[in-house]
Amino acid sequence: MAQIGLVQIHGAVLLFGLAGLFAKVVPQPALTIVLGRVFFATLFLAMVLLIRRQRLRLDHGMDYLALAAQGVILAIHWWTFFKSIQVSTVAVGLITFSTFPVFVTFLEPLLLKERFRFSGVFIAMVTLGGVILVIPEFVLGNRVTQGALWGIASGLTFAILSVLNRKYVGTYSSLVVAFYQDAAATLVLLPFLAGALPAVSGRDLGLLVLLGVVFTGIAHSLFIQGLATVRAHTASIVACLEPVYGIAAAGLLLGEIPSARVLVGGAIILGCTWYATVAPAHDASF
Repeated sequence: MAQIGLVQIHGAVLLFGLAGLFAKVVPQPALTIVLGRVFFATLFLAMVLLIRRQRLRLDHGMDYLALAAQGVILAIHWWTFFKSIQVSTVAVGLITFSTFPVFVTFLEPLLLKERFRFSGVFIAMVTLGGVILVIPEFVLGNRVTQGALWGIASGLTFAILSVLNRKYVGTYSSLVVAFYQDAAATLVLLPFLAGALPAVSGRDLGLLVLLGVVFTGIAHSLFIQGLATVRAHTASIVACLEPVYGIAAAGLLLGEIPSARVLVGGAIILGCTWYATVAPAHDASF
């Protein structure tokens, strides 16, 4: 059973990694892509929860507000993520997004009052070196530099979301949390993008359905199913492969081959991501 669970985890991470390619193949603004993703993911997750007869009602009124606020953060995260890829490359977007574990290291003591790990400072410094390699020049007019900055913003917002989620995933299932966050993101984005929807072609709409259902809803469901037989720690390590899958797919399907400098910087950042994931919890602290 554990082997099946591990296949499910890898399948989910592969789908998450491939989601970034939609920023290149859907000729729509990043916000429109995000709206399509969260809207169709919400519909799919609602169907799954109904089939499972899973309880949707939350325990406290404030929980609805909290998950709605997290939905706004989710929308910002995916907007900056797709924006990063659109202005640069899939590799740059995925690699710079992968800085999020470093932000988590510093956010947990601030937001959750947990002990600070000294190893986090070392990880942050090494990660910064990787980012410097990815950025060709510190000129905002350079599209790769712009993409890297958007990607870092994506990593920061995902880190905030990850830390805030910890309070609720212990109380509600991840599918319920994802449903409310996606639904809130849809409601927030819809008023701003309603006028742009008629410009979405049938082809683009089909791709957005695919993104929302397969690469978001099904991917999330696979990940949750895998966690039934695979340790969360193991799953988090497998999740570090998301940029690897995405970059390889971009090379095969889009012909985007990262430069040697980007690959070296990416290897440093992903190495730090892996270390931040597996670092022992009993590091020195204050």
